Amino acid sequence: MANPKTKSSHSMGGEDDPESSESRWVFQEDEDPSEIEDFDAADLRHQPMFDSDDEDNAEHRLVRTGPRIDSFDVEALEVPGAQRNDCEEVSVGKGIVLACQTLGVVFGDVGTSPLYTFSVMFRKAPINGNEDILGALSLVLYTLILIPLLKYVLVVLWANDDGEGGTFALYSLICRNAKVSLLPNRLPSDARISGFRLKVPSAELERSLKIKERLETSLTLKKTLLLLVLAGTSMVIANGVVTPAMSVLSSVNGLKVGVDAIKQDEVVMISVACLVILFSVQKYGTSKVGLAIGPALFIWFCSLAGIGIYNLVKYDSSVLRAFNPIHIYYFFARNSTKAWYSLGGCLLCATVLLGFLRPCCVVAALATWFAATISLFGDCACLFLCRLSGIAELGVMMMTTILVTLVMLLIWQIHIIVVLSFAVVFLGLELTFFSSVLWSVTDGSWIILVFAVIMFFIMFVWNYGSKLKYETEVKQKLSMDLMRELGCNLGTIRAPGIGLLYNELVKGIPGIFGHFLTTLPAVHSMIIFVSIKYVPVPMVPQSERFLFRRVCQRSYHIFRCIAR
Repeated sequence: MANPKTKSSHSMGGEDDPESSESRWVFQEDEDPSEIEDFDAADLRHQPMFDSDDEDNAEHRLVRTGPRIDSFDVEALEVPGAQRNDCEEVSVGKGIVLACQTLGVVFGDVGTSPLYTFSVMFRKAPINGNEDILGALSLVLYTLILIPLLKYVLVVLWANDDGEGGTFALYSLICRNAKVSLLPNRLPSDARISGFRLKVPSAELERSLKIKERLETSLTLKKTLLLLVLAGTSMVIANGVVTPAMSVLSSVNGLKVGVDAIKQDEVVMISVACLVILFSVQKYGTSKVGLAIGPALFIWFCSLAGIGIYNLVKYDSSVLRAFNPIHIYYFFARNSTKAWYSLGGCLLCATVLLGFLRPCCVVAALATWFAATISLFGDCACLFLCRLSGIAELGVMMMTTILVTLVMLLIWQIHIIVVLSFAVVFLGLELTFFSSVLWSVTDGSWIILVFAVIMFFIMFVWNYGSKLKYETEVKQKLSMDLMRELGCNLGTIRAPGIGLLYNELVKGIPGIFGHFLTTLPAVHSMIIFVSIKYVPVPMVPQSERFLFRRVCQRSYHIFRCIAR
C-alpha cells in the first residue's frame, strides 16, 4: 500500500506558512493531541521542547500526523541552497545514461560468465557426446532462469531500499520497520523522515505486527539477524578479492588461443597490468566507471547475440532442445557424481547478484596478488579461483534468500504459502549448489573462508564496540535533577561564546559535560551538544538532516543538534 501524503509546499515561510509540512504515518508514543493536530509556529514557540528520558518507555502506535512545524526545524529548512526532496523526472537522455551505467556496473559480470562457465563444468564432467553438451547447456539455461531472472529480477530487486540493494540494504529496510538494531538510539522523530514510508494500518498487518513484536523483544533474534547480515557482507568482500582476478585471468587466457606468441608468463603480466589499471580508475566512482565500460559491454552483448543467431541459422539449431529440462535429468543419469561436481562451475553463470563492489586498496592489492600468484599454476588457476568464488557467492545467495523471506513476512505481508514456496524452492536450490562446492574446501577454497572470517570479525568487533560505547555514555549521563540544582549558570562562570560538544547521545546530558563543569574555570554562554546519528534510510534529504532541540529550560541556553 502506498504511503498517503498531503501535497504541500517545501518552503518554510515561518509563522505565516502553517501548512508547510507534510502529513504522514508515523509511530506515536503518547496521547498528546498536539502531535496529530495542526499548529502554527507561533503556538509551538510557547511550548517547551526538551529531551525526554521517558520516550523509550512510551507505548508506540501507528497514527497519521497532521502538518507539523518545529520552531527549531524552521531555521534548518530555510538554509539557502538546501536541496528539496522533490521527485525528479528522468529525461530520455538521462535514461540512456543510466541504462549504460547499469549495463557496465550490474550486467557486466553475468555477460562475461560464458568465458569460464563451460570450461569449468567440463573439467569435472568430460564431454562424451552431444547429449552431454545439451545437458550442460540446459543446466546453465535453467540456472539463469531460476536464480538471476526469477529470484533476483522478479523478487529481490523489488526488496530494494529506495534504490539501494545488497545485504546491508535489506537489513536497513528491516530495521526501519522493526527495532531490531542493537544500538538503542532510535527516536520517534526518525519516523518523520521522508524515506521511512511506513505502512498504513490495515487488517493485513496482524501477522506482520506479531513478527515485528517477536523480533523486537528477542535479543537472540536480533543478534542472529545481525550475524547473518555480517556473514553475507563478509562473503561479498571476500569474493571481491577473487572475482577480479578470475574474470581478468579468464579473458586474458583467451589470447593464447589466437596469438601463439603469448605464453603463460605474458598472461600473468597482462592480467596484473589490467587489474592495476581497473582498480586505479575506480576511485573516480561507480557511475563514471560504469559509463565508461557500458559501451564496450553493449558491443559485447550485441556480438554474442549476433554470433549466436548466425551459428543457429548456419550450423545447428538443435541446441534449442536445451530448453527441455529432461536433458538435465539425462545429464545427471549419465554422469552421476561428476555431474554433481559440475554444479559449482554451472553456478558461475549466475554471478550477476554480487553487483559492483566498492573498491578499496586492500581488495585491489589482494586481487592483484591473486592474479600474479595463482596464474603461475597454469590452466588450473581458473578452476581454483572458480571454486573460491562459488563458496562466497552461495553464502551471499543464501543470506539474501533468508532476508528477503523476512521482508516478505514483515513488510510485504503477502500470503504465507507464497513466502514458504519462495524460501523452500530457492534455499533448496542453493543448498544443492552449496553441497557441490563444499567438497572443494580442502582443495584450497578455505582461503576465501579465512578472508570472510577476518572481515566478519572486524565488523562484529566494530559493532560490539559501538554498542558498548553508546551504552556506557547512556549510563554516565547526568540527571535533569542535578542540572536544576546547579541553576542556569551551571555552578560556574558563563563566558560569551558558543561551545560545541560532540557525543553519541541523542537525548540526555552526556557525562563528559559534568567533567568540563568540574575542571574548567568557565563554560560558554551557549552550549550545543552535537551528535551524528545514522538512520536506516539510504539518503536523508538535506532539508531534514539537522534536528535542533532545547535541553533544560530556556534560561540555560543549552541545545542539542542531531545531524542525521
